[in-house]
Amino acid sequence: MIHRSLGLEFESHDNLRRMMKILLLSFNDLPYYLKSCFLYLSIFPEDYRIKRMKLIRLWIAEGFVERKVGRTKEEVAEGYLNELIARNLVHVHEWKLYGKVVTCRIHDLVQEMFIPKFREEHFFASSVEENTMPCNRIRRLSIYKDENFPKFDAFSCLRSLFIFGVEGLSNAPAISSFSSLRLLRVVDLENTSMGIFPDDLTSLLHLRYLSLENTKIKKLPSSLGKLKNLETLNLKGTFVCELPAEILKLKCLCHLLVYRYRTGDGYYIPCDCVDGIKVPAGIGSMRSLQKLAHIEAESGIIRELGNLTQLRRLGIIKLRVEDGNDLCTSIEKMIHLHSFSVISMAEEEVLDLHSLSHSPLPLRCLNLIGRLEKLPEWIASLHNLVTVCLRCSRLRDDPLKALQSLPNLVELELDRAYDGEELCCEGRGYPRLKKLWLFELSGLKNMRVEKGAMSSLEELDIRRCEELVEAPLWLEHVTNLKILDLYDMSEAFLNGLRKDGVEELVDCIHHIPFIQYTDTQTNTHWELS
Repeated sequence: MIHRSLGLEFESHDNLRRMMKILLLSFNDLPYYLKSCFLYLSIFPEDYRIKRMKLIRLWIAEGFVERKVGRTKEEVAEGYLNELIARNLVHVHEWKLYGKVVTCRIHDLVQEMFIPKFREEHFFASSVEENTMPCNRIRRLSIYKDENFPKFDAFSCLRSLFIFGVEGLSNAPAISSFSSLRLLRVVDLENTSMGIFPDDLTSLLHLRYLSLENTKIKKLPSSLGKLKNLETLNLKGTFVCELPAEILKLKCLCHLLVYRYRTGDGYYIPCDCVDGIKVPAGIGSMRSLQKLAHIEAESGIIRELGNLTQLRRLGIIKLRVEDGNDLCTSIEKMIHLHSFSVISMAEEEVLDLHSLSHSPLPLRCLNLIGRLEKLPEWIASLHNLVTVCLRCSRLRDDPLKALQSLPNLVELELDRAYDGEELCCEGRGYPRLKKLWLFELSGLKNMRVEKGAMSSLEELDIRRCEELVEAPLWLEHVTNLKILDLYDMSEAFLNGLRKDGVEELVDCIHHIPFIQYTDTQTNTHWELS
């Protein structure tokens, strides 16, 4: 009962009031540019997991982020988030293995303490609370449930609108048109079941951020070109397959996210795992773009990409072998590129990426999905790489040996990537690797890892390598391994892991805290921890 009413107790209990004053020092000590960023977290529901990049884009759209010489606004905003985390005002829920925040949230206790402060500042209102603030003074509104859906025309000064957990806008009988909210800069309709793009959204001329992620929208109107100030357009998980030509009028657009993942059967990922979108000719004129993922490859479009020199992330699908040289020429001009993903037209279509004369050195994430046969030489020079995924590559030479000198590699996925019989990692190879996936390497018969290699490995996942019959005795040298995950392996391989039955394992893997095996054909599963 005390926990549920803690906010009220802070306001009414003398001792707790004094503690509140002490804790408020954390907020009052914030520099001015962080106070608004911190208060902004109040718009999200309790325990909501906030995506790092979503929060950064929202802060920018709201005007909280100051431009600094030599840094993008996104980089400045990330610094703001890291400072709030360092002050323990924001709790990190999930980290990437290489140290980046994935999701974060405000701690329940902190939220209880500061909600009165949010009300006092007139910073936001939510539909689950009784607000005494006049509607015409509310600047940010969060709507959590269908039954609390307010009439929009009462909020004439609204700047930001968020809808959480509402099944569909058409289910809200009290709703009126977006056109009455002419001052809106942020509209987040993520995860609603909206099936048609609301035409009156394009009358919001001040709009900077629009998220329709995971809605059922299939088509965008040509009137989208009216949104001249739009900086972020998030269409992830929608059914939109083509952008109207009028999108080329959005010269301020920095983040264009237009893809949908297909996960297969839950255990194995198909090669054509991403659905992208067709973009109009002239995409090269949108020079403010920093993120463009994923678009369908066409010869003219690939050549235009070289004009997008500010790109940090690029995703290409349906690449044909004849477009490989043009793509390499365009990539060479992207000096800020951090993440690059390319998927071939078909599983047997060759990804011809060998003509890249100099690679983008800042590149951190690389995904190559399609037939390679030979690994491009420039990959070995990418010393900033932290994640590499090679899928359906059918390489003839050992990729494990070829990539072992990358000093910062943390995650490596080899999925149908190698047709050879042996993988080898020499001493001191992969000094920072924490996660290794080996999926469907159908010809693999032996794997050898020398002592001193993969010294940081924490998770090893081996799936459907049916010719691999020798148990990984080299694991006794990998002392930091915490998880060994096995799927659909041969009986000979499994027998090599145990002495007499599942419970008695060979000595080389006794130090691993968690081991599990799954057979997807017979639906059997065992685990040891």
